[in-house]
Amino acid sequence: MSNVVIRPIEPEDNLLLAALIRKVFREYGIDRPGTVYTDPTTDALYQLFETPGSVCWVAVDDGIPVGSCGVYPTEGLPFGCAELVKFYLSSSYRGKGLGKRLLQQCFDSARALGYDQLYLESFPELATAVGMYEKAGFRSVSHALGNSGHTACTIWMVKMLVEIE
Repeated sequence: MSNVVIRPIEPEDNLLLAALIRKVFREYGIDRPGTVYTDPTTDALYQLFETPGSVCWVAVDDGIPVGSCGVYPTEGLPFGCAELVKFYLSSSYRGKGLGKRLLQQCFDSARALGYDQLYLESFPELATAVGMYEKAGFRSVSHALGNSGHTACTIWMVKMLVEIE
């Protein structure tokens, strides 16, 4: 994993990241409407992350994207909150610490962008990822926040990025 570089998304990443995301969704049987699987922005992630207040990090091994994770100011979220989005890893890169590196990069970026909390949406089928989120300080909430358009998600979580005094 030491040869994997984490860098900002580039226009050339669009095709490979969309393929990676859809492969993960098929792998877990969550390739259905109301998810990023059918979201048209999945095919144009570079353009999506040109939105002010957003950032997307890509894990690259020997020039090939093997994972991604981003922060996005999803419409309708509470003030100071952004969404953790597009967090996917190729299967052969899971369980080796790369996900934690990407997650930390997004925490640091979200703080630098002025956010004090992050929200995410997920599925029970992604139990390993949900466990990682819990270990990282995310806590379940009872309903969706914001207007992501991903209505099929059934797990919603929030993490405070700053200490409340």
